[in-house]
Amino acid sequence: MNCIPAGTRVEYSVTWLELLQRPDGDLVPAPRGEDVELVPALRPPFWYFLCLYDAVGRDYAWEDMHEVGADEIDAFLGRPETRLYTMLRSGWPQGYFILDASDRPDCRIACFGLVEEAIGRGLGSWLLDAAVDIGWKLPGVKKMSVDTCTLDHQRALPMYMNKGFVPVREEKRTRVLTRDIPRPPEGRIRLC
Repeated sequence: MNCIPAGTRVEYSVTWLELLQRPDGDLVPAPRGEDVELVPALRPPFWYFLCLYDAVGRDYAWEDMHEVGADEIDAFLGRPETRLYTMLRSGWPQGYFILDASDRPDCRIACFGLVEEAIGRGLGSWLLDAAVDIGWKLPGVKKMSVDTCTLDHQRALPMYMNKGFVPVREEKRTRVLTRDIPRPPEGRIRLC
């Protein structure tokens, strides 16, 4: 596998997006032939979140939450405004999302993603629909927001935009990788 090694400084872009109107219609069922279940986690411990975070983000340089202490993660997950949902398929996690409604009327999708084995099955679109549906049903929510970057899966930004999220801001950043990551398609990040 062609990788970018740990210790490499990379430049990437972060895009913030907003959804200002609740989508029409009800949540559609999961893709045909996919026996999935969406399970809310009630006050999950920090290690559960980090397991999901690593399973989804290991190939995308998701490293930031490892710099946050366990107590801070537990406090965030334990707030009544925070909701973590795990998508299970075949008895194990296939993806997850976290909603953060602490800044109402905005409900932020704080984390979202699928494990590698779930990509390409139509589950990402369904999971995002579920996140938006649940987020809009929270009291006082009038807007949803999310951010993604060029280190994430190449279909992340187009999927958010296809669901009605509109880019509102973009920022260039750099970071030093702490572990090897697969080399993304050309143009998504730049080695510094």
